[in-house]
Amino acid sequence: MNYVLDTHSHTVSSGHAYSTLKEMVQAAAGKGLEALALTEHAMAMPGACHEFHFSNYKVVPRQWEGLRLLCGVELNIMDFQGKVDMPERLLKKMDLVIASMHIPCLKRGSREENTAAALGVLENPYVDILGHPDDNRYPLDYRAVAQKAAETGAALEVNNSSLRPDSPRKGAAENYRELLAYCREYRVPVAVGSDAHIEFDVGRHDYAYQLLQQINFPEELVLNRSWEALRNHLNRRGLRNVTFD
Repeated sequence: MNYVLDTHSHTVSSGHAYSTLKEMVQAAAGKGLEALALTEHAMAMPGACHEFHFSNYKVVPRQWEGLRLLCGVELNIMDFQGKVDMPERLLKKMDLVIASMHIPCLKRGSREENTAAALGVLENPYVDILGHPDDNRYPLDYRAVAQKAAETGAALEVNNSSLRPDSPRKGAAENYRELLAYCREYRVPVAVGSDAHIEFDVGRHDYAYQLLQQINFPEELVLNRSWEALRNHLNRRGLRNVTFD
């Protein structure tokens, strides 16, 4: 399968990444991607963007270097009810929304508490993707998460960075094997994200691709297969009209 887009990336604006917006775009275009999602960390992450950064996305061209550029956010899940750190007035303006559990923003809970947080955030109509649901520090009931994603129409992420040998999110490969079995059963779409924090990792999906190949995961459930698949996913609820054509 040829992955033609990357749904998860960060620039220097996120506070702990190393490349500029222009460098990330040029890297994506150089690798022949059709689309790149810019998903800066939301405000609760230490060192991340002020809300003015997100409200000013209107100045960023959505087509650049022959690339479609989605200006979005990676939200922080803040509690076990699924509260996030961006108000609705800003969420309405995002092209793509990921929501994730991060150590600086959410204490580690029990499997039941973490699952409640995931189910709660999947109820948020603006959340398109549950980010890196693979971390042993936040154990989840994967059947329940997949069922909720199927119910709400959200996608679940396969995070390439989590699968790197040096990742702090231990157990990712084993956890994904379990989660993806339920995604197959409940027909839940997945988004493969590089989670690039530097230009060299843009469009890097090697670990995720290998895993999906090993388990023969259905291509029709992978949003990265085409721009049309991602666009239809983002527009599924009628809350935005992402086209860029």
